[in-house]
Amino acid sequence: MIEIINKQIVIDGKPQLIMCGEVHYYRLQRHEWQDRIDKLKDAGCNAVASYVPWLCHEPVEGEFDLDGHTRPELDLAGFIDLCEENGLYFFVRPGPFIMAEMKNEGVPFWVYEKYPEVIPYGWDGAAATTRTLDYLAPNFLAAARNWYAAVMAVVAPRLHGKGGSIIGVQLDNEIGMLSWVSNCPDLTENVVADFAAWLGRTYNDGELQQRYPFSLENEAERLEAIRSPKETYTAELLHDLGYYMRNRFARYVATLRACAEEFGVTGVPFFVNIHGTGGGRGFTYPIGISQLYESYTQAPGYLSGSDIYFGDLTMSNFQDLYLINGFMDAVHLPEQPLTSLEFECGDGNYGNNYGGRYDVSAADFKTRMCIAQGNRMINYYLMTGGINYRMDQKLGDGNDRVAFTGERHGFAAPVSPEGELNYTYPRMRRAIKTMMAVKDKLAVMNEERDGVAFAFIPDYYMTEYRYPKSDRTKEILQNIEANRAYGGWEIMARGMLLAGYRFSSVDIQNKPLDPQAAPVLALPCARYLSAAIQRKLADYLTAGGGLLLYGEVPQFDMEGKPCTILSDALGIQVEGHIQNGPHSWPSVAAEGWAAGRPEVHTHFAQRLAPGDGEVFMRMYDSGAVCGVEAKVGQSGRAIVIATAYSGDVPLFKTALERLGAKAGLTHDNGYYGIFTTSTSNSEGERFVHVLNLDGFEKELQLTGNGEKLFGGRKLTIGSKDGYMLPIGMSFGDERIAYATAEIIAVAADSISFRLTQPEDVIAIETARQIASSADYDVQEEGGVKIVVSRKHAKVDDKLTVQFV
Repeated sequence: MIEIINKQIVIDGKPQLIMCGEVHYYRLQRHEWQDRIDKLKDAGCNAVASYVPWLCHEPVEGEFDLDGHTRPELDLAGFIDLCEENGLYFFVRPGPFIMAEMKNEGVPFWVYEKYPEVIPYGWDGAAATTRTLDYLAPNFLAAARNWYAAVMAVVAPRLHGKGGSIIGVQLDNEIGMLSWVSNCPDLTENVVADFAAWLGRTYNDGELQQRYPFSLENEAERLEAIRSPKETYTAELLHDLGYYMRNRFARYVATLRACAEEFGVTGVPFFVNIHGTGGGRGFTYPIGISQLYESYTQAPGYLSGSDIYFGDLTMSNFQDLYLINGFMDAVHLPEQPLTSLEFECGDGNYGNNYGGRYDVSAADFKTRMCIAQGNRMINYYLMTGGINYRMDQKLGDGNDRVAFTGERHGFAAPVSPEGELNYTYPRMRRAIKTMMAVKDKLAVMNEERDGVAFAFIPDYYMTEYRYPKSDRTKEILQNIEANRAYGGWEIMARGMLLAGYRFSSVDIQNKPLDPQAAPVLALPCARYLSAAIQRKLADYLTAGGGLLLYGEVPQFDMEGKPCTILSDALGIQVEGHIQNGPHSWPSVAAEGWAAGRPEVHTHFAQRLAPGDGEVFMRMYDSGAVCGVEAKVGQSGRAIVIATAYSGDVPLFKTALERLGAKAGLTHDNGYYGIFTTSTSNSEGERFVHVLNLDGFEKELQLTGNGEKLFGGRKLTIGSKDGYMLPIGMSFGDERIAYATAEIIAVAADSISFRLTQPEDVIAIETARQIASSADYDVQEEGGVKIVVSRKHAKVDDKLTVQFV
């Protein structure tokens, strides 16, 4: 039995941490399967995942091979059974779309040839530039249903709880991604008709006539008007098309789930994969959340999963990963945990030309941050490479193979197509084994937070479908895109993390905004913000909330209509703005509580009339106000930074403290480049998580809520290293009061550690004796046994403490 309870994955009554590796059985010879499974197990994983490519299993309509009778490597049942024989869970990803560099994204060629009406059109009737299809086209759904009937006949009897090991089923893959990246909103006649019907359910006749000055009943007229919209309604179309697509995707997911359940797949969670990271950054990832959050929050039994493609985790992008995990959590239902379904783990050599070269810390750091933030399942993608076989059907496309990456696939994977381990494997293995050594603890732990939340607005990322000839929507979207991330992430979020703040995220669009739950809110804000959210923020401030607004004070709603609800509540008027010019380099000068800072160049600032607010930033030459602290109601307070200010960590720390939020876990190293957070469970057991993002060693003292941790000892953290250090953690009769070393194994009579220091200290409360060893000394302090390692971690980092 698999349950999703309290942000945990509970299997047969026990919360589990699932560490999974993606192995594409169809890209391996059958005799290679066991070797790759052995390497996956040696890495510490307890589960295997794989796409199931429709293209391979039904290359000719009605001719299925799921048992290997045409190719031994297509024996899906045999592969799943072999994984179960190896004591591994299985996570199945049957599409219909799978991407995975497959031709047609894994959909058979015959679907496109037989049903040309399901191939979308874009703006102005242009042909689609990707191999996407109309998800809700009747003929596509009929073909997909037949595919599900065949593949679920293999899956259903192998589900956990029904005699097998399958613990989850993914429905399709990266839904809406192809349409987004190509700005092609699937405008088949079927989609446009469905959209018109949705508009009719959403608005009354008078509203529709005001928004859309054409006939939604006339098929030809509406097709032309929506594919080639007039400027007068492009902003309305941007809004409505985005909302419609969320609803459309949710219906598609529900349809696939109904098919799976019809064919016997019940009792396991259904997963929806979210796309969006790119170029090693997360700026566009929330577009995927915006597109799909209605799909996986529409009913119980769904889980969402991230695509994590950040390459190296560094000072430039670590806040991106922290934020996107937070944004996913912000839209989740209360019981839904975080998972990652494509967790990049290789060396970055995607072009097979050694142009990508990740540090060995890449997968380690991302694993540590995701686990600290509550991820309960990670699927390392791609764990093993393989071979793209030639199809029996001649494609006439230059190679006739199933994928477009050539013969070899997965050049960057920790296990090469030929089965060799690359340089990233040992460090990834170390990270996985470290997590699995304490999996029972991590499976129920939650991140500790500091009373400040980062605002998430899904509609700020509903920007995937834009009519390219519209100046009206271009102006709106350029301003939103300039403010929704970038400075808000690069300056404010990074500054908050470097100042030691462990913050949550909150969906201020769809969820309640309560000062009791989120006493302080950090908001990256654009000139455009819906009236409903502006009103919610005004009410939040009136109720005593604290707001740190970075960006612009909004003056319009999301369709460009004047709206100053928040501005009015703050008592602040916007009188204009200042921008860089060809020969103009505006500077910001701090005053009041922010005084003492050097002038800072900025490329943009709003000119504010502060009302009764306290001014703390002005433009140097004009004296125009761009930073104001305002009081709202009896106890509400807002600090507004309406300029592109620089990365001043102490400024954000001071601002948040003035609003009432203090960082609970801090350190004293002045070089920054350190990420810290902590997790705990209901018993008060804790892990302190520390990452040194820089390529040089650092020394630091960690302080938790004003108390020096680890007996007041300074810690040394190595170049590009990460630690997960226990505090107050019990294993049987032993309780680790604290340790400067990581736990890597727990047995009945011993606990093993990875040493991290020149002289590690492990404080243990136990009634048993600690066996003598040449590796450590044992001292007694107030009933606590202090184990002091005689090993220097750089010489030998393994230590086992034996109990007798």
